[in-house]
Amino acid sequence: WVGALTTFLAVNIALISGPLYDRGWFYHLMIVGSLLQSISLFMLSLAKPDQFYLVLLFQGLLAGIGIGLTYAPSIAIVSQHFSKRRTLVMSLTASGAPFGAVIHPIMLNHLLNGPIGFLRGVLISAGFVSTLLLVACLSMRTRVLPAPSASYRLVARECSRDVLIVLMVVGSTIFQIGFYFPLFYLQLDSVNHGIGVNFSFYSLVILNVGAFIGRLTAGIIASHIGVLNMTIVSTVACSALMLSMIALSNIASVIVIGVIYGYFSGVYIALLVPLIAELTPDLSELGARIGICFTFTGSWPAALS
Repeated sequence: WVGALTTFLAVNIALISGPLYDRGWFYHLMIVGSLLQSISLFMLSLAKPDQFYLVLLFQGLLAGIGIGLTYAPSIAIVSQHFSKRRTLVMSLTASGAPFGAVIHPIMLNHLLNGPIGFLRGVLISAGFVSTLLLVACLSMRTRVLPAPSASYRLVARECSRDVLIVLMVVGSTIFQIGFYFPLFYLQLDSVNHGIGVNFSFYSLVILNVGAFIGRLTAGIIASHIGVLNMTIVSTVACSALMLSMIALSNIASVIVIGVIYGYFSGVYIALLVPLIAELTPDLSELGARIGICFTFTGSWPAALS
């Protein structure tokens, strides 16, 4: 419930943050979103073992809204500064998330299960994340772009008549119904097959290492074979690997599935926004289009996960 709610809000809030980004509210979105994420982490330290509602409130609701306000604008801002190598730079920007997902879980595991304990461990984590958010807010700059040439309603109407956008949204929505399954259940599945809890914890770290490499290389490969072609390859590969989880039985299979699925899932996520940008003739409408696409591609998949 917590992870599903966070994911649901992170993509659906883009329906609000996207148009606001187009209208020049970038800094407001980043500051408010970063503050909400920081507050949610610090408040999480107050939760007790029997207070699930607090975890759902802070880690699910508050953090989800904060991520939703910052995610789309922080990726879309890259399009203002690059034109020829936009896909490459966007994929490099997106690689920060899995890199953090490699370091942060290991850090948390040692903090929470060590002598420091839950309270101080979460506070250290909150301080660490808040510092990185501050650096991000201070580092990003906007360029003066033309104001949106159309209202949000008109952009939505144009999207509904754009065959390529419609096909992309439909395909991504269907694909993402299963996309989150390995991310949520690879660790649990390995435990259920008799693999040690300690190694099973690192299965997600292994998956995120693959995702980090995938996001780093996605832009380079896509520049040669095309963003759309690379996206199709990644979705087909991920679909086959989801089915291969039936054969998961030992440590070797966890490593293989984790690395390969992590790689192709990283490629897909890294190219999703560049693909929307490539299909957007007027970049002043990019934020609105991202919000519209994310609402469909993320709503049902995140809820079903």
